[in-house]
Amino acid sequence: MTIKDIARESGYAVGTVSRVLNNHPDVSDKARAKIMEVVEKHHFKLNSNAKHLKQQASNGIAIIVKGNQNMLFASIVEQMQGMIRAKGYACLMYYIGEMEDELEQALQVIVERRPMGILFLGSNLAYFKERFMNVKIPCVLVTNSAESLGFGNLSSVSTDDSEAAFAAVEHLIELGHKQIGILGGQLEKSRAAITRYIGCRKAFEVHGISFETDRQYEPALFSISQGYEAMERLMDKMPDLTAVFAMSDTMALGAIRAIRDRGLRVPEDISVVGFDGIELGNYMSPKLTTIRQDREIIARRSVEILLGNIAGITGAVYETVPFQVINGESAKKL
Repeated sequence: MTIKDIARESGYAVGTVSRVLNNHPDVSDKARAKIMEVVEKHHFKLNSNAKHLKQQASNGIAIIVKGNQNMLFASIVEQMQGMIRAKGYACLMYYIGEMEDELEQALQVIVERRPMGILFLGSNLAYFKERFMNVKIPCVLVTNSAESLGFGNLSSVSTDDSEAAFAAVEHLIELGHKQIGILGGQLEKSRAAITRYIGCRKAFEVHGISFETDRQYEPALFSISQGYEAMERLMDKMPDLTAVFAMSDTMALGAIRAIRDRGLRVPEDISVVGFDGIELGNYMSPKLTTIRQDREIIARRSVEILLGNIAGITGAVYETVPFQVINGESAKKL
């Protein structure tokens, strides 16, 4: 039985459970009674090693990653880990599912390990709007902007997803494509998906091309296998498809395999543009045309900003990192 289990059974957030277990006064009597009912039912006791764990992690920086198949995140995490350790901090790694709640994970990490700060890779801003006020340590959203949230202890380093997606679709339009499909995330769950979707729609509108979401947009998780399956569905819906923009390179790789398995060629029959600029795309055949996010700058600035926040040197910082359209071999002129 863990704090997370108690939260699930009682119906209250991990942070609320933590405050009850630590005898904080800012909890309603109703919540306290319900949580203690679950605690007593399972004879739950705080880990006797909790204080020791907190002391061990007193110089720790946590990294919470949504999804384990995002190659861009893997590259950024590797660089951040090296920087964090070089500065003398412990690195605490946590991976959660792409559809899971990163704030729930963060509140549990804070209770159990007391990190000095948290780096979030992948984030749903709705979760932050609901519960980030319970987080009192410095945090940074990596690849997503926190500027609209207005929390003094929440910074961000990101690419302008909307403008980058606009550039990707416009690139295909300039190559002469009009029957363009989009592979993206769940719009109601993924902030990256919705902002990139907005950029896609803008590109169609600016160029006077109609776009039917039900027919031309196919949602999926940001993975190769999901990209493959989504591309199959998209080709079934759009037999006249000539190009596709995938909201991640991993999805694009899956899409290319699906196209080939239909007996079609890339880019001769269907052009493909990805998003992220992962290293693997350079070694594909054809080499992937993509939107490149500068992962070196993103990793370095995310860590530098968080350490500055921890030291009290700066308040919330919101940085936007430039992107590049990389002309590979997977998209061609009609």
